[in-house]
Amino acid sequence: MNQVSKSQFKSKALEFFRQVEKSGEPIVITDHGEPKLEVRPFRLLQDDPLSRLLGTVLRFERPTEPVAEDQWEAIQ
Repeated sequence: MNQVSKSQFKSKALEFFRQVEKSGEPIVITDHGEPKLEVRPFRLLQDDPLSRLLGTVLRFERPTEPVAEDQWEAIQ
């Protein structure tokens, strides 16, 4: 992944935008060596974001009753 300082990005922003558009690779913008922002190509989600959760519910018993934190099960 390419990294560039905030000052470098500021002076050549359009050049970096074109690079991201052409390569499809994101660029990380740093401030004093620390990653702060990421510029990446926009990708329109084709699927409903909730479709990723389809099939992940293990049990659905008494759905209207409160659930305590220690009663949750998750697929790892």
